[in-house]
Amino acid sequence: MPDSVLFWNAVALEADRVSHSDPDKREQNGPTLSSRALAIVHLAMYDAYAGIVGGGLFPRYLNPAPPPAGTGTGNAVAGAAYTTLVALYKAQKDFFDAQLSLFNTAGPAFNFGKTVGNALLNLRASDMDARDCGYRFSFNRGRHRVDPDNPGQGFYAPYYGAQTRGFAISVRHHLASPPFNKGTDPKYLQALKDVRARGIRPDLTGTLPAALFDRRRSGLETLIGIYWGYDGANRLGTPPRLYNQIIRKVAMNVNNPTTGQINGEGENAKLFAFVNAAMADAGILAWEQKYCHDFWRPILGIREHDENLGPRAPHTGLNVNFNDGDPGWLPLGAQSTNSPSMKNFTPNFPAYPSGHATFGAAAFHITRIFYGIAPNNKADDNLIPGSVVSDEFNGGNRDNNGTVRPRHTRFFPGGLWNMIIENATSRVFLGVHWIFDAFDFTQDQNGDLVPDLTNENIGGVGLGLRIARDIFATGNGLAPKMTPLNVAVPPIGTPPPNSPMPVACKQPSSVQGCADAGIAPAGDALKPEEKGTVQDAFPPTGSEQDQVQSGSQVQDAYPSGISEK
Repeated sequence: MPDSVLFWNAVALEADRVSHSDPDKREQNGPTLSSRALAIVHLAMYDAYAGIVGGGLFPRYLNPAPPPAGTGTGNAVAGAAYTTLVALYKAQKDFFDAQLSLFNTAGPAFNFGKTVGNALLNLRASDMDARDCGYRFSFNRGRHRVDPDNPGQGFYAPYYGAQTRGFAISVRHHLASPPFNKGTDPKYLQALKDVRARGIRPDLTGTLPAALFDRRRSGLETLIGIYWGYDGANRLGTPPRLYNQIIRKVAMNVNNPTTGQINGEGENAKLFAFVNAAMADAGILAWEQKYCHDFWRPILGIREHDENLGPRAPHTGLNVNFNDGDPGWLPLGAQSTNSPSMKNFTPNFPAYPSGHATFGAAAFHITRIFYGIAPNNKADDNLIPGSVVSDEFNGGNRDNNGTVRPRHTRFFPGGLWNMIIENATSRVFLGVHWIFDAFDFTQDQNGDLVPDLTNENIGGVGLGLRIARDIFATGNGLAPKMTPLNVAVPPIGTPPPNSPMPVACKQPSSVQGCADAGIAPAGDALKPEEKGTVQDAFPPTGSEQDQVQSGSQVQDAYPSGISEK
């Protein structure tokens, strides 16, 4: 029998790919829901394995009564994986059924796995989904709105982070505000010039002023930007699939320092539970912070840099200065791979922090710690043997003009740490993120912006590193431990069943005071009596109607907290 964890991990990754490819099988779409689904599957697999093996080295995540002694771990893992996958990806049941031929589905081990899977599904049944019901965006300068080059895109998962309980974190990690100060902060201006030059759409490069033209994106940077994409693309899926693909390579080729050997089934059950729990919590906390800080993307920040541009342009005259901005600027964009004639795009959620940076840092760093690297280590490692091929450059997938991209074998001599930094930086090369969405930075003697990770309260890499350390330490290095119900509580609570709807939804940007005027700065915890609804979060001038606009046809509905079945 094959390693059941690696077998069902591959099945789960294929489910993610298909769910973003077949219009009739679209379930668990986007980065938050796909990371949540993968966490449920892998935590169920781990707990089924742990229930069979028992003992202190395999602490349980849940605690359904185990089956009789002597039953097989592989069949238990199969029961847990199959049960959760069928529930999460109902349209792919035939595919999952076809994978069962290697397993005994009639025995007690498989049935125990089903019990574990159902217990985990029930535990997460009231998680928020990705709908934008009741969300209202702001017209204020610096705030996120839809991509003007794709104006019908809407908003993805505005309530997911703020209303979803963690999987394995012990605290809800937060970030300081990004540099801005109405567009005048020196670090913001450095970041703006950087992404304007390195993230521009190729046919517009000639519009760059001379100083920025000399810093335009190179061919290698274009490749790096696309290599790490997986932006829900047709036949590719989401970033958590890519990161799992990479960690499979580690699991199958690198000796585990605890055993001195390549991982067996038990070690893989632990590793992939850690990795996918970390990514699920990265999705929750990154999206909480995204809609809390509600920071605009480069396509808005560059096009509307001059204060005479944008919906908040004053009626009185200002000096026009287009030196740093450009109202015609467009990004290379997240790639619409394998979707001919579809535009590339800016993702439909706020910029800060970068989801790629948070997911990648959480997944890769918890793997580094699992393989014996110190939790606070921020140096190169040797955990990536050989080359890694991204499906964006596998020699078969095509760009949105229908051209087949060449196959690219990419080497990472700095290992997973190299990947953490490159993955995070790649989003600047697409023009969809500011560099501080990934990490704080300094400017070197050549004028290049380089990562500065001494301050982990700026950007997604620091957030992901903290998530990884928290989950591994809380689980005592053995396995993820469930986030207790009474800690790390989401800032927006789920109303009790059948409770009346509130008059106005609490908006994520108002609850913790990240973005709205009149609310305490990010990082300052609000006392209960200071937390207001959206009505008291606006500045004294201008009406509420002027300040925000509904992101949905349903304006008075509160997110129920219950996933749409």
